[in-house]
Amino acid sequence: MAELERICCVEDDFDIRTILELSLSDIGGYQVQLFEDGPSALEGLPETCPQMIMLDMMMPGMNGLEVLGALRKSEQFATTPVVFMTAKAQSHELDTYIGAGAQSVIVKPFDPMTLPEQVREIWSQLEAAKR
Repeated sequence: MAELERICCVEDDFDIRTILELSLSDIGGYQVQLFEDGPSALEGLPETCPQMIMLDMMMPGMNGLEVLGALRKSEQFATTPVVFMTAKAQSHELDTYIGAGAQSVIVKPFDPMTLPEQVREIWSQLEAAKR
């Protein structure tokens, strides 16, 4: 089973980006690359080669579904696991995210202390499904 090391997070809110970095990097031990919007992520992702991409759903310019659509059209990121982070988590919304190709959804507000374990569990499930 491949170990998760590199995560990219796309989040427009500065405070949440800071929390993501502290949680995933300092607590979780992951290498974390942060982007503040979809266009900057799509431009910078090829250099970072993340194993998992975490997308905020509601961002100005391009929302998370639009970024996911662009990623799925890219040969490099067509199969990279994507996890949405959103407060919009009613069952029909979750169905939309998963139906669009996301592997999972983390509901905001999330607990920074347990976020690394949530991410680790999602990764473990994805790896187990490959077998």
